[in-house]
Amino acid sequence: MARSPFTRAGSIHLDARGGDRALKVTWHHEAGVVVLSLWRENVCAASFRLAVDEVPDLIDALRAGLASAYDEAPRPTQEGLRPGRPDDHTAGRPA
Repeated sequence: MARSPFTRAGSIHLDARGGDRALKVTWHHEAGVVVLSLWRENVCAASFRLAVDEVPDLIDALRAGLASAYDEAPRPTQEGLRPGRPDDHTAGRPA
């Protein structure tokens, strides 16, 4: 039976692709689990029950992925500079 994602306290994260997709995270302390559920147009399409003692491992994996994403992100360059060139004070000078 589908339930609205707004019937129990938790956090809701919208899918980066847009549309009516969402991930909902709800804590169920009485059962010792956190439930990750996938929603589409207010219908629960899937759920995953993660034991509370496994949550730190999930958090570590998310944190490591985020750190890696920052490390691999292209660095902004100043206007007019080529990527990889440290500065523009040598512009116009012979090598």
